[in-house]
Amino acid sequence: MVDPERLITPEIAKTYGVSQDTVTKTWAQHPDWPASVGKRGRYKAYDAQAVADFVRTHARRPAVELEPQRLYTAQELEAAGVGITAGTIRADRSRRRWPEPDDTQHGVSRWTGATATQALAGRRTYRRRTQD
Repeated sequence: MVDPERLITPEIAKTYGVSQDTVTKTWAQHPDWPASVGKRGRYKAYDAQAVADFVRTHARRPAVELEPQRLYTAQELEAAGVGITAGTIRADRSRRRWPEPDDTQHGVSRWTGATATQALAGRRTYRRRTQD
């Protein structure tokens, strides 16, 4: 019988839209990852609420309020605390992982808050590991 309060790696990956490698090789290596509460088959089981708390704290990009109609440069988006740098925006744009600008007046690329919010919605967060 499956306990809905306990999740195993494949269920965690599916629930949060990440790969099993992300769960086992990134999240589970973090010092704040919850301790297992048992096993199911060959997988360790984790408390579902503890996993949700970890994801909310460590794995999800914090929501930033951007004015939907305002135009932002890459530097302004970085300064607004969207969780990525202006350089990442430029690199992702060259790789077609970031939308084309809504405005390029005077040779400056700018995106509306609505466009930037939509582009950020599908991105995962990656926290830098701290050296102890």
